[in-house]
Amino acid sequence: MGLKVTVLTVGKVKDKYLQLGIEEFAKRLSRFCKLELIEVKDEPMAQNASEKDLDNIREKEGLLLMSKLPDSAYVVIMDIDGKQLSSVQMAAKMKEVATYGKSHLVFVIGGSVGLSQQIKDKADLRMSFSKMR
Repeated sequence: MGLKVTVLTVGKVKDKYLQLGIEEFAKRLSRFCKLELIEVKDEPMAQNASEKDLDNIREKEGLLLMSKLPDSAYVVIMDIDGKQLSSVQMAAKMKEVATYGKSHLVFVIGGSVGLSQQIKDKADLRMSFSKMR
């Protein structure tokens, strides 16, 4: 088991049923990789936040995320404008990453206002689950 997978997110999962689902998923994955879940604090947002306020939130959250990103990891950000991959394509990508030099794969999931440009620039792959907004 050479691959380490980290899921790095902004905000905490508060619902008990989701926490239990995540724990079950992590347990099942433990046979295939070492899985780590890291949550960083999300910034408070005013209901009538301006675009400048949203940029400030993205930057603050981005700094927290950057502090948790290892330099040597292959970084996949979840981005609405990213590439959509099938399960088979994602498995092939993970195998490729593990085979050709990276033993640590980090998935980054931003907060409700998205990711900072600094995090986007750090990404090796931009991936989207869906184009739904």
